Amino acid sequence: MEQNGMPAVLITNLVSIATNMKVNRFISGVSIPHLLGNPSLNPDDEKKLRRDIIQKVLTLLTM
Repeated sequence: MEQNGMPAVLITNLVSIATNMKVNRFISGVSIPHLLGNPSLNPDDEKKLRRDIIQKVLTLLTM
């Protein structure tokens, strides 16, 4: 996608693989089964967590 001019961000918990594959933009997710959330949090806190992760993704897309 990046080669075709479309910026992308990878959300992963396999940071070492993303680094080895020279992924330009990536962030670490919360956990392997729950990249964008944490079911042990109350709904309001989980929503804030998800919003924070997506905000980081959007920031990376503008770089």
